[in-house]
Amino acid sequence: MYEWVGYVASVLVAISITIKGGLYFRIFNMAGSICFLVYGFIIGSLPVAFINIYGIGINIFYLVRLIKERKLLKNSN
Repeated sequence: MYEWVGYVASVLVAISITIKGGLYFRIFNMAGSICFLVYGFIIGSLPVAFINIYGIGINIFYLVRLIKERKLLKNSN
């Protein structure tokens, strides 16, 4: 019944790995991780949930870093 959450997560992660890198990669990957986190809780699989909590944290770290770098580049011009 809730398998669609897993399918959406899979599509988002698949899209993210086709992107060369940077901001859009992190956004799509984090969206996929959030969907997999929800899916992990729905199906009662804590390992799936926990690894995606870790992935969300990594994506947040790099998103903040990317945004700060972009702001520094804008301010230096």
